[in-house]
Amino acid sequence: MPEVEGSRFTPPGWHEHRFETQERIMALQFGQVEKRLERIELLMGALEKRLWVTVYGVVAVILTQAVQGILDYVPKGG
Repeated sequence: MPEVEGSRFTPPGWHEHRFETQERIMALQFGQVEKRLERIELLMGALEKRLWVTVYGVVAVILTQAVQGILDYVPKGG
């Protein structure tokens, strides 16, 4: 009895071609996911910088108010 490859409705070598196509599609999908992750990392870096600027701004305001409070208690010469 001859060896049968797949279905009688599919041409020989079709399964190998299908496997190669799936590999190419997966490679494209992983490439797109990698690009999206790089974009997310860039956005996170920018967000982190903004957060630190905000934190430093809040600390500067608190320190300024503390120094003004101390200067109010210092006797003024004159």
